[in-house]
Amino acid sequence: MYNSEQLLEKVKSALSDVKLDNKPKELYEPISYTLNLGGKRIRPVLVLLACDMYGGDIKYAINPAIAIEIFHNFTLLHDDIMDNAPLRRGKETVFKKWNSNVAILSGDTMFALAYKHLAMSDTMVLHNVLEIFTKAAIEVCEGQQYDMNYETIGDVNIPEYLEMIRLKTAVLIAASLKTGAVVGGADKKDIENIYKFGENVGIAFQLQDDLLDVYGNQKVFGKKIGGDIFTNKKTYLLIKALKDAKGKDLADLKKYYSSTDFDYDEKVKAVTEIYNKLEVNNSTVSLINEYYNKALTYFDLINLSNDQKSILKKYTDNLMQRNF
Repeated sequence: MYNSEQLLEKVKSALSDVKLDNKPKELYEPISYTLNLGGKRIRPVLVLLACDMYGGDIKYAINPAIAIEIFHNFTLLHDDIMDNAPLRRGKETVFKKWNSNVAILSGDTMFALAYKHLAMSDTMVLHNVLEIFTKAAIEVCEGQQYDMNYETIGDVNIPEYLEMIRLKTAVLIAASLKTGAVVGGADKKDIENIYKFGENVGIAFQLQDDLLDVYGNQKVFGKKIGGDIFTNKKTYLLIKALKDAKGKDLADLKKYYSSTDFDYDEKVKAVTEIYNKLEVNNSTVSLINEYYNKALTYFDLINLSNDQKSILKKYTDNLMQRNF
């Protein structure tokens, strides 16, 4: 069996082989820039990990893994436009470096490139991986629309938010594991259990992302700290704070989230102080642990030995230990 570091190197090698020297350069340079920004390559590594865990030949999982990574980066390209985000992985976002039209068109091309790589999957699993990928792609877009809807809705509740992040983030992590399991030859019951494992890991992962946006180290996190606060994004921390706050704290939260017409640092500091007072950071950590423990109940149902599952377990444990 491969370890996660070896699989990451195989992903990097396969991404470097993606041909992006076509013309017009104005279309392909932003794609190359995006794919070269780095990142942990979590989703393609999960595809390969799941395939290898079931004894499959990872050479048959490389193309669907690369397809998922290209699709994931496409979503980031468009998300950054919608969120007006200046930084991605510590570098200028594509629409800031070029412009929104370039980012939209390059993103569209990445979506097509993702399907191109997916279509190169082995014919024995092609129908299944296409079905998994297409379902996840649609759900990610549904999640993004809910995310945008919630920007203008004042009374989003916690279950609605959790469903949104399930769609926007978790289903692609789950689909990555499911794809690898299908290519690796897992049975139907295990395919379902590994999907549910990934789905709950994905929710925990996004909740952790919410926490890092406020309490993370910008150099480690790769995005400007407090961006969600400044842009009035609905996150678990905000929804929980609005639920628990009273009196002046509630009034101040509503004031700061009524507009972006505040000094960035002033707003982030003031809202973070309210979060600290309400201990929403501790509530978020508790919910992260709740979802990860739920994920592990499905992990335990996967019909493989602990040794066979150990590399995947170690990898997802590490995901839950991202630095603050």
